[in-house]
Amino acid sequence: MRSTRHDRDMETSGSGHPETQRTAGGAALSALVLDLFKLSSRMLAAGDRLVADLGLTSARWQVLGTIVAAPRPQPVAWLARDMGANRQNVQRIVNDLANEGLVGLAPNPHHRRASLVVLTDRGQQVFDAAMCLQAPCINRLAEGLAAGDIETTHGVILAVRRKLEEEGEAEEA
Repeated sequence: MRSTRHDRDMETSGSGHPETQRTAGGAALSALVLDLFKLSSRMLAAGDRLVADLGLTSARWQVLGTIVAAPRPQPVAWLARDMGANRQNVQRIVNDLANEGLVGLAPNPHHRRASLVVLTDRGQQVFDAAMCLQAPCINRLAEGLAAGDIETTHGVILAVRRKLEEEGEAEEA
């Protein structure tokens, strides 16, 4: 029996059952995802250390960044959607940030119960300070890496994220 290209592209992991067979692309993506999990954990820990003296954590910094990046004030549910995060977790962080005076809540003309999250002047100052700390750190991490390679990797990550988002939307419909 002659081997086909599909057969050669299939890689077996685990017990060799058909449900564990991966194409070459699937095996490569699986390895990338495992390394992304490890990278994410290390990036969050490094971010926590970097902004600790500002009274932030990586999670709080991420919420502030999402608020800054939004074209206009948004309710918590929209911030969570933009972050790909759980609404309840983002709500908890927004509550903490509000208690510390870094964000405020404004009336939402489109929805009485879903207030808009707005950055306060103090919140903007803290976010700006975090970004000043981040610049030299991210530049050090990028040393020795080709910008083109980083951009290619970013493109792959975006393509996979879009596929997952489309699958999630299809499941919700």
